[in-house]
Amino acid sequence: MKIFPAIDLYAGSAVRLFKGDYSQMTVYDRDPLNTAKKFEAAGAEYLHMVDLEGAKTGLTPNIDTVKNIINNTSLFTELGGGIRSMETIEKYISAGVNRVILGTAAITDSGLVAEAVKNYGERIAVGVDIRDGFVAIKGWTESSDRPFSEFCKTMQDRGVKTLICTDISRDGAMRGANRELYRELSENLSVNIIASGGVSSIEDVKALRAMNIYGAIIGKAYYTGAIDLSEAIEVAK
Repeated sequence: MKIFPAIDLYAGSAVRLFKGDYSQMTVYDRDPLNTAKKFEAAGAEYLHMVDLEGAKTGLTPNIDTVKNIINNTSLFTELGGGIRSMETIEKYISAGVNRVILGTAAITDSGLVAEAVKNYGERIAVGVDIRDGFVAIKGWTESSDRPFSEFCKTMQDRGVKTLICTDISRDGAMRGANRELYRELSENLSVNIIASGGVSSIEDVKALRAMNIYGAIIGKAYYTGAIDLSEAIEVAK
């Protein structure tokens, strides 16, 4: 299993939100490259980034920060947050992002998913943000009417190879991963599942690895010291 330490970007800084609430934001590093290099030093090979401003606006306000990290580390980088057009996808891929994550657009613009997968194949992932059994959109500020299980199967049928599945109620809350959710997903889908939201202990990492989950995102647990990243990477192997 692959470990994806996370950097959430806002105004050029590495921050974390509590349950996706922009009013409950903690700034961890004014220089996200510094954090990315710490990840690399701990043995990380992968990096998950979200542009929290982009998630709200659909723009790319932190692209220079993203480029700086890509150009100064050797990490495999996936990035999401407000990617709602082919133009934005191409902009990030041209910047060196290895995998682009579609969120809101995967719900609101099915044609975009098809075109993106046709053009970029496995470099396109879809983020499935789950609240009370339904997919949330627009930076988690709204819920859609799409049950997450049905939506995940639709994305699989459209050729998407990687789904980043987040239980919003667990995100940043240090309550542990929703293991039943990931067990259900792993049993019913044949795509790569990346677990996100609430991965807050080495026991979570062990449990997800035992389910043959493709990857796990570690965010707040790293920043608070609850998980030692080097240990998580070793356990995940």
